[in-house]
Amino acid sequence: MKGPIILAALLGPGIGIAAAWAATPASMQVQVVDERGVPVRDAVVELDPGGGWRGGAIRFPGRAAMAQKNVTFTPGTLIVAKGGSVAFPNLDTVRHSVFSFSKAARFEIDLYGRDQSRSQAFPVVGTVALGCNIHDQMRGYIRVVDTPYAAKTDQNGLVRLSGMAAGTYQLTIWHPRARTPGGEVKRAVVVGAGAASQKIALRLR
Repeated sequence: MKGPIILAALLGPGIGIAAAWAATPASMQVQVVDERGVPVRDAVVELDPGGGWRGGAIRFPGRAAMAQKNVTFTPGTLIVAKGGSVAFPNLDTVRHSVFSFSKAARFEIDLYGRDQSRSQAFPVVGTVALGCNIHDQMRGYIRVVDTPYAAKTDQNGLVRLSGMAAGTYQLTIWHPRARTPGGEVKRAVVVGAGAASQKIALRLR
């Protein structure tokens, strides 16, 4: 891996670098594309602070739920904070189970029916691949993170993370079809005050 990528906004004359960085929250826009330059949707983008997150409990908007609907896990990829629980509501007319053999979480939830729900805690950071014992075509993914600066790319391959303090971070891009170990691409970045942007190309299966 090459040296850190410096993502610092230009500072006006007479402003101390440390003071300006401390006073202004940083933001970063990341675009993820494939080798042809086509935007990649539902890639998980994470910024992990150097030394780890020390800011208290992490909460993401909305309910942490992976539904089963139309014999599909919905959403296909879900981000959850380390230690959080995910609900698995069955919205189909058929019964489903949920299992994972992933290193980050090994569990199995027995068959249950329509309008029923089960839940599972995820105390280990990493990627959890989900399946159903009855419907082999069903695939879902839970990305367990230990940073509040994480989100999925939209249809344009874009995501914007904000509210970070300036400093050193590890930028991680994850996608289930990425041709990299664990589906991840990692880069060291130094984030300065103000806004910054990155464009990352993934080799996809």
